[in-house]
Amino acid sequence: MQMSRSLLQTFLHRPSIPIASLTAASFLFSCSMSSASATSQPQQYNAVPYKPRHTTWPYRPSDFERSDPTSDDSFYSSPRYVTHIDDAAIASLTRYYDVVLPRKGRILDFCSSWVSHYPSSISSAAESKDLTIVGMGMNQKELAANKVLNGGRILQDLNDDPIVPLTVCGEQAASGMPSTQDEESDKLDASTCVVSIDYLIHPVEVLESLRERTKKGGAVHLIISNRCFPTKAVGRWLRISEQERLAMVGDYLWFAGWRNIEILDLKAGEDEDGDKMKEQGGLSAFMRSMGMGMGGTDPLWCVRAIKDSA
Repeated sequence: MQMSRSLLQTFLHRPSIPIASLTAASFLFSCSMSSASATSQPQQYNAVPYKPRHTTWPYRPSDFERSDPTSDDSFYSSPRYVTHIDDAAIASLTRYYDVVLPRKGRILDFCSSWVSHYPSSISSAAESKDLTIVGMGMNQKELAANKVLNGGRILQDLNDDPIVPLTVCGEQAASGMPSTQDEESDKLDASTCVVSIDYLIHPVEVLESLRERTKKGGAVHLIISNRCFPTKAVGRWLRISEQERLAMVGDYLWFAGWRNIEILDLKAGEDEDGDKMKEQGGLSAFMRSMGMGMGGTDPLWCVRAIKDSA
């Protein structure tokens, strides 16, 4: 998929666009996810276990080629103080984070920007220094504007250098020396990445090094919608259905050594119409997957995994 340089420039200072305009979504997977339900206090999520599909890496180098192969440094050189999912999706994401993220320990937000969409409970834990939050991204000004990042800001192009640095960990782990109390104590408890996994051209290398920086039992949460900068997303992402995108991210995690991989529809059961949406079931989920959710809200999924304690 090719795009002219002039058209590319139209995307530079705009939020990412719905990928539904570029490729069809899968009705089958959306229907299977539509059975997930939620209650208001606390939010509940039904997780669909990922099932490994391949014994060897199934993708070709061409699957990770992009229509704009130039350095990401120039593309992200100017700050964009915009959000890449709509307000309803942000609210869904914040509710999910409020349920799953730890209040103590260490979190990495990679492919981060000026906002991480964390709930107030996480911000409060960071303010009290019970929780350390490190940000890694491509634009220094955006990272500087993200006030929740109390543990440091790392400027790194993961497509140029896919190894997550030791500096995301605490001093003991970063030094390579065991902690006096527990050699795992300075490693990450959780990591988050919002609508950016589709830009990584070396996803397994990134996620494998992230797993090495994570405590046993620690988690990674990869948030996915149908929006992207199409010139910077890997080519295969633009050619396949939502079902296959989610499964492909599961493949990334599996081959990077993560386990207990699950897929969650973060919008299931949340729509404004309430019981009416539950009655419509598969239709509403299909519309979400096509970027035409009731009320026009963006669809939102999480593919998450755990570092095996074995």
